Amino acid sequence: MATKKAQTKAASVSSGNDMGAMWKWLYVAAILVASVAGAFGFQNAILAMVFAAIGLLVGLFYFDSSELMNFGLRFLIVTAAAGSLGVFPVVGVYLTGFFTAFAAFLGPVILGMVIMFFWKKYFGNM
Repeated sequence: MATKKAQTKAASVSSGNDMGAMWKWLYVAAILVASVAGAFGFQNAILAMVFAAIGLLVGLFYFDSSELMNFGLRFLIVTAAAGSLGVFPVVGVYLTGFFTAFAAFLGPVILGMVIMFFWKKYFGNM
């Protein structure tokens, strides 16, 4: 009997990890595609909305809202660095585009984390 309980618990943990892995790889893929598209100056309104939706969903369901301050600090650092990379003669335009798109993707992620932070703080104890 104890073996069945252990197998059931392992199966439920495994399905939770599968969703976590899916959100993680979706986040990594979206970061890479958005950043590379930004580096080469590709702009598309529909693609921007898709990345914003992915970022919001990843912020809601993947990241822990207790890490909001650390993640927000990383966002500010990337945003500040993106504006200063244009000083490099040949690759400055590409680096600026890459990190600007990277920061633009992180914005909706942080918005999702803020929503979850306030939801847990004010409605989590119901």
